[in-house]
Amino acid sequence: MVLIALAIRLDSPGPIFFHQTRVGENGRLFEMLKFRTMVANAEELADEVVEETEAGELIHKRADDPRVTKVGRFLRHYSLDELPQLWNVMRGDMSLVGPRPEMPWLVDRYQSWQRKRFAVPQGITGWWQINGRGDKPMHLNTEDDLYYVYNYSLWLDIQILLRTPWAVLRGEGAF
Repeated sequence: MVLIALAIRLDSPGPIFFHQTRVGENGRLFEMLKFRTMVANAEELADEVVEETEAGELIHKRADDPRVTKVGRFLRHYSLDELPQLWNVMRGDMSLVGPRPEMPWLVDRYQSWQRKRFAVPQGITGWWQINGRGDKPMHLNTEDDLYYVYNYSLWLDIQILLRTPWAVLRGEGAF
């Protein structure tokens, strides 16, 4: 983690860590911690990259996002930017496995059926991460999260933890 912090510091100006408010279990807000992978003012530039499809689906993650730094692209590809979330797990804000915590402005756009994904602890990895990650539109991510919620078990968590390293090494959908 020290080497990652040094690489971020040498690659671009700004803080090493990125703090962002996320929605967790039962809709509780918390501050999620990640390694910074974008330029320091990335949130101010979000309007330049967020798109809405004709069907009303929001696309806020793109493989060609110009805000991502060189080191950030590598960190995202191998999910190394997620390592500081272990602190969130130790604090009780997150679990190792579960649906990904979401940004409040996206949750505001959710339909009622999508909010069921907050019935369990939010996690660093989950069913969605091992089954396509960023390659799927937001509404399909939610369907994967609901699969996890409805099938929540220790055995499913173990399967996800065992499959996560392979999904990370493949790097598919990680941007």
